[in-house]
Amino acid sequence: MKRKNPALAKNNGKAKIAIFVGAFCVLYIVLSFRPLDTELHLTPDWTIAVDREGEAPASGEGLVPFKLGQAIGFFSEEGKVASCIPYNFNAAISSSYYAVYGADNARTVVNAPDGTPVVTLEAPGFPFFSDDRIYVFFPNGSSVSKFSPSGGEDWSYENYAPITAFDSSKGGTVIGFADGQLVSLDENGEVDQQYYPGGSEFTAIYGVAISGDGKLVACISGLKTQRFIVSRRESGEHPKVIFHEYLPDDSNTQRLVKFNKAADMVFYNYKGGLGIADLKAARSAHIPLPGTIVQIEEAEEFGLMFVLSRNGDRYTVTVLEPFDHVLSTTSFKASHSFMQVRGSHVFIGRDNKISRLTVSRR
Repeated sequence: MKRKNPALAKNNGKAKIAIFVGAFCVLYIVLSFRPLDTELHLTPDWTIAVDREGEAPASGEGLVPFKLGQAIGFFSEEGKVASCIPYNFNAAISSSYYAVYGADNARTVVNAPDGTPVVTLEAPGFPFFSDDRIYVFFPNGSSVSKFSPSGGEDWSYENYAPITAFDSSKGGTVIGFADGQLVSLDENGEVDQQYYPGGSEFTAIYGVAISGDGKLVACISGLKTQRFIVSRRESGEHPKVIFHEYLPDDSNTQRLVKFNKAADMVFYNYKGGLGIADLKAARSAHIPLPGTIVQIEEAEEFGLMFVLSRNGDRYTVTVLEPFDHVLSTTSFKASHSFMQVRGSHVFIGRDNKISRLTVSRR
């Protein structure tokens, strides 16, 4: 019988192991290969002074509104200021209209972005514009009316308690009152829900929001066990609460509440931070932010939320990738600030200057 050479058998074993290891490495590389993740870039484009007016197109189309200190106006996305209008008492502005008014305002002249008067509202009170929707809050503090662009009153709603929170969208209007009542109205001004969220020792509504399609309403309600509530708007029925949670700290000041455009997330400001409710997954997250949230803007194309908050004379811009991942933060000192998002552009105003940044992933 012929015996195997021990050295040869040993070499064959090593060769098999080497082949196996090599094949495993090749398979691992193939299976695990994927493109590198793109990174977020915010590229500064330009900075302009808001007192350089008259350079933008006169038509007013596509202009971006701003409100800084005691001045409002419009500018183009290319960095040309169309108007800079000073005011003494207060002013209202949106992408469609603007108005300047005094403390004893008896009538309001509503202007287009190019300065052309659109309509005069023969109603005492304080105007408010939400996109192309026109409202007037009356001096008693407990009633509001919606007006058409021709000046006619579409509807009016009055209560005995002061209005403490308000929001509107194409899907309707929601109003919060000091007595803790929440009222929602359809686009025709018909009340479809009227209830008290309750659940706290002291009742009041400190912030409200309505989704773009009008199907959901969110609010911050009560003191001493203050809570955040999201309900489904079902006409003629008691609202169906789909999410709620108690907040870690109470606050008796007005708070910002905002749905994203897809209406599957709600962002809200509470004392000490930003709350985020993921309605699809029925979960929430809390991001510490000092001070008060001034604006929340969405860059839908990139799946980003931009949050502008203020703590004293320091403003902070926080960029979020939903659900709750903080991509970046930047802070600056200013007496006044604002933020707008248009497509891939983010506009940030500081005192008398406005800057544009372009968002990209690469």
